[in-house]
Amino acid sequence: MRKTLLAALLLGMAAMPAMANLQLAQKYSCTACHAVDKKIVGPAYKDVAKKYAGQKGAEAMLMAKVKNGGSGVWGPIPMTPHPNIPDADLKALVKWVLSQK
Repeated sequence: MRKTLLAALLLGMAAMPAMANLQLAQKYSCTACHAVDKKIVGPAYKDVAKKYAGQKGAEAMLMAKVKNGGSGVWGPIPMTPHPNIPDADLKALVKWVLSQK
């Protein structure tokens, strides 16, 4: 019984970072334009992760793109800048996006 309880607790804790970052995406309205696995206005997080997988400097580049906005990479609709997202939250969000598979 204890082993089952411990296993359930550990599984729940392992899911917490992913949920926490999805909650950050919702908090900063990222989900108005993006979803994990489908294009809405902007690309799906999984598509972003696939495009930048293994690229040196991808994290810093995406952090700058979110902070300053950008256009031309995913189609004609520009990404609006989000300068008010704190750097710690922005880093967590970008790491989470890049971890999507």
